[in-house]
Amino acid sequence: MTTESEEKPKNLFQEFKEFLKNYKVLGLAVAFIMGIYLGSLVQAFVNDLIMPIFELLPGADVPWDQITYSIGTADFLIGHFLGELVTFIIIAFVIFLIVKLASKYEID
Repeated sequence: MTTESEEKPKNLFQEFKEFLKNYKVLGLAVAFIMGIYLGSLVQAFVNDLIMPIFELLPGADVPWDQITYSIGTADFLIGHFLGELVTFIIIAFVIFLIVKLASKYEID
């Protein structure tokens, strides 16, 4: 005997649909994929447009990503680090703007 308060057993497909709906997995997947390509886009912007400016400086006789600072036998890749730092700052700023915009329009 079953009562009306008992739920029918769910099949695997129904459970999967409920999982996707409850945890907004599709939205997370889209955000993850967009984040990957945003990172690639910003990396290209920094590598191809911003950092080559350092090669225009007087005395810069090597590509920007090979600028080093040497202490004894140790070489520190300053140019590569600066490129990664600029990339991080731009991505962090873009994420800040997205969160600020989402808060303004009350988007969760």
